[in-house]
Amino acid sequence: MKVLLVNGSPNKNGCTFTALSEVAKTLEGHDIETEIFWIKTKPITGCIACMKCGEKGQCTFDNDVVNEFVKKAYDADAFVFGSPVYYASANGSMTSFLDRAFYSNSHGANGEAFKHKPGAVVCSARRGGTTATYDQLIKYLGISQMPIISSFYWNMVHGNTPEEVMQDEEGLGTMRQLAHNMAFFLECMKAGEEKGLTITEEEKPRTNFIR
Repeated sequence: MKVLLVNGSPNKNGCTFTALSEVAKTLEGHDIETEIFWIKTKPITGCIACMKCGEKGQCTFDNDVVNEFVKKAYDADAFVFGSPVYYASANGSMTSFLDRAFYSNSHGANGEAFKHKPGAVVCSARRGGTTATYDQLIKYLGISQMPIISSFYWNMVHGNTPEEVMQDEEGLGTMRQLAHNMAFFLECMKAGEEKGLTITEEEKPRTNFIR
């Protein structure tokens, strides 16, 4: 099993990475493979609702890391999306990244990179804005039929530097418990697959409020 963790911070080895690393280390203790995918610092174009992903099977913009990530996502069994907090929300690059990754996958040729795979979000802030960011990010998972993995507190760490994050004992504990919960859920899914259990799929109705 493999968990793909996304570092949405422009700082490759900053506070968000420190939190994700604690999750990854704990998952590896459960013999689960991990990879931390960094979205880097180049500009990430926002979604323009051109709908070309439905024709091409991927986002029409191929000049950044979004399509690269979605290709990796097909081979992952679970996800953790980590973001720093900017003005009580995820940073702009991470928001654009997730908008296009999730939308192009759900409207593309396959649309199965995230569906029914467990996921979690992690927020990192010096002090405040983490719960608002958590609310923002969790919606990508909820609309994609992804089981949401929680911990004994909301998935967040606090600190202005990686060294300060390492002093946030409750935050680090939250990251470890998140990993334990995800490992357990993955084992449950594996056991269910071995028994032939499947999820009942209904055809999705679409209702417009203005006709």
